[in-house]
Amino acid sequence: MSARNRELLALVPASLLLTAGFAAIFIQQSAELSDLSLTYGAGFLALCLCGHFVIRATLPYADPYLFPLVAVLACFGLVVIYRIDETLAREQAQWFIVGLILFAATLVFLRDFRVLERYRYTVAAAGLLLLLLPRVPVLGQQVNGAYLGVDIGPVSFQPAEFGKIAIVVFLAAYLRDTRQLLVQGSRRVLGVTIPPLKHFGPLLVVWGGAMVMLVFIRDLGSSLMFFGGFLALLYVATNRLSFVTVGFGLFALGAWFFANTVGHVQNRIDTWRDPFDPELYEMEGGSYQIAQALFAQADGGLFGTGFGQALIAQPDGSSILPAPQTDLIYAVITNELGLAGACGLLLVYLMIAERGFKIAMLAQDSFSKLLAAGLTAVFALQVFVIVGGVTKVIPLTGVTLPFVSYGGSSIVANFVLFALLLLVSDRARRPARAR
Repeated sequence: MSARNRELLALVPASLLLTAGFAAIFIQQSAELSDLSLTYGAGFLALCLCGHFVIRATLPYADPYLFPLVAVLACFGLVVIYRIDETLAREQAQWFIVGLILFAATLVFLRDFRVLERYRYTVAAAGLLLLLLPRVPVLGQQVNGAYLGVDIGPVSFQPAEFGKIAIVVFLAAYLRDTRQLLVQGSRRVLGVTIPPLKHFGPLLVVWGGAMVMLVFIRDLGSSLMFFGGFLALLYVATNRLSFVTVGFGLFALGAWFFANTVGHVQNRIDTWRDPFDPELYEMEGGSYQIAQALFAQADGGLFGTGFGQALIAQPDGSSILPAPQTDLIYAVITNELGLAGACGLLLVYLMIAERGFKIAMLAQDSFSKLLAAGLTAVFALQVFVIVGGVTKVIPLTGVTLPFVSYGGSSIVANFVLFALLLLVSDRARRPARAR
């Protein structure tokens, strides 16, 4: 069976999963099965088929499993958001369509993605501007102490979602040119391999950027995600674990310093260490959110309470589980589907990461290899940051769970990310005579 036919066949279970999810919700809400679930399932399959036919026409050799795995995540998100708020689910469906359109446009108009390498500094400047945009007066939007969103008229979005792609493109292009110099000019100091100072500069610049994000934008999650993605690219480019070790040491040192000197960073650390402290639990912007997330996950047990059974709000409308459609959607999933359902969702993310790194391994040129590895690493780190925050592995941040959390910026930006991965995949898997 051809790759495209495998992709087509794999889209059917994703649509059936969405149909079954909506059927379960309708039964819980009205104790009867509505044929509306079949309508939603057919509509979702039709949209996925549109994306599939664009891939079939433009990228015949691309990875056949990435798009169906994305469809599984999207149907997961639509069902859970609909269970939380029907209006938000309809908006999410609209953003899904916008994301698909931009996905298709990227495949059609960016067939030779290597052109991005020539505009690396322009792309880098655009990425930095996007990251700093939330701190611009009037435009910037503060949520739970962090500057993540931007309001432009009726449109609100999170620039960091698009900034991550721009930064990865720049780093992939830069490391392609300097990776040999980093390796050949390195010296061993006290048993640790140190790159030459003139080429070590970019590491310090990116580290400084991560620290600026930590303090200026007040976003620990994004700073960890961007710097972690850079270290992953650095390791792929140089095959030197010592560079990564030095990078982690720098990040840990900076995080420790700012956690002890900057109030809002210290508050995040305190609420993470002891979310059940009465003082932190009651204070505004304190540990109430993470504490409630832990309660919700514990309530789910092994197999969950069932769709629609999670206690999200009280009868008077007051919140029991804050931001269930965004920051804490993983807690809702764990509550209703249990540890088994949550692990199933994480397995989908792991399979996507595996396919992304396999694309990087198959890529023939250095830029393609680094681009695929960087995009996959940033995507995987984003999942780790939000799931780790909700489960109290790391401090909770406002990063979205890709394709599952409510949010137009996230779903549109990640569709572009996967379009780039498929472009790299098509070139890597293409027979030599067809290149």
